[in-house]
Amino acid sequence: MIAILQPFIPHYREQFFNQLRQQAPFDMYCYEADKLGAEHFKQGQTPVKPVRSLNIGPFILYNPFTFFKRDYRVLVLMLSFSHLSTWLILLLKPFLRRKVILWGHGISVKRYMEEEKKPNFLLRWMIGMADGVWFYTRKEMEIWQRVMPGMKGFALNNTISGVEDILALPAGNKAAIKAKHGIMQPRVLIFCARFNQEDRRIDLLEQLIASLDPVRFGVIIIGDGKLKPDFSPYKHVYDFGGLYDRQVKDELFAAADIYFQPGWVGLSIVEAMAYGKPVFTFKRTEALRQCVEYSYLQHGYNGMIFEHMDSCLQEIDTISDAAVQQMGSNAKAFVQEQLTMTSMVGNAVRSINSVAVN
Repeated sequence: MIAILQPFIPHYREQFFNQLRQQAPFDMYCYEADKLGAEHFKQGQTPVKPVRSLNIGPFILYNPFTFFKRDYRVLVLMLSFSHLSTWLILLLKPFLRRKVILWGHGISVKRYMEEEKKPNFLLRWMIGMADGVWFYTRKEMEIWQRVMPGMKGFALNNTISGVEDILALPAGNKAAIKAKHGIMQPRVLIFCARFNQEDRRIDLLEQLIASLDPVRFGVIIIGDGKLKPDFSPYKHVYDFGGLYDRQVKDELFAAADIYFQPGWVGLSIVEAMAYGKPVFTFKRTEALRQCVEYSYLQHGYNGMIFEHMDSCLQEIDTISDAAVQQMGSNAKAFVQEQLTMTSMVGNAVRSINSVAVN
């Protein structure tokens, strides 16, 4: 039997756990399930078991004895030095007769520029005591393998629930869909993310909207959150708020040509690429942070990565429809080849089996 620890299960992760359970039965434990709504996540349906926890400043102490009671052969815990209980389990591991996989939920976004050169020493210590490590992306795993060449790492290729369904969607009648939703402009950009993180650089989103010719360019907005600005002054913005109606969402992505998110790009770009939309964003810097899924982007192949707003606006204004469509096709092919849920689950199962038999 396997035990997995997570803070909570958002809707975009439930397919991973549901499919994983079919091949590798496990118990799911959550220590912050009550915070799901506060983070503007939709509740998932994956069955979970609560585990008591206590916040001590930046540290989390969850009940480690939960994982001692049953005959778990593999524990999948989080690669976080703030989890005091995980340190205890790792220290006692030789006596517990359990294998431990640490799940790294993305190299620190805020410290990425530093940690891609020199990963955190506390995390290195944790990894050294573990039996295996899950990473979201191959690039992230390679960063750690340079520092710890003997590490047993596995790249899951992080993706979203329902990605195969999106890939299988037939091409819709774009003109009819745009007419249905009152979208008049010939070229349409779409943004789909929660407005709960300053590093998404919503200021740049607003700057772009204000700079676009409202006759030629429309912008679809999907998402809510405490940091969401008022888009009502912009007549070329079509704001649908928080949207979980899959049919409407499918239609809006079909109506769009380009996915635009200036910063903090993460799983949202997997969804956009599955819809066949090239991703336009800005280069990762100390000031402009990007999540690990940023490594999925290849400039000029499945999207565009800009140094500054002027070059972004110029490209949006002058790029041909053929070039946009080709990048969109490449984006969809990239997801089909590397980012299906079947692939992510398969990577997880193989890693569990590899750790369990050693």
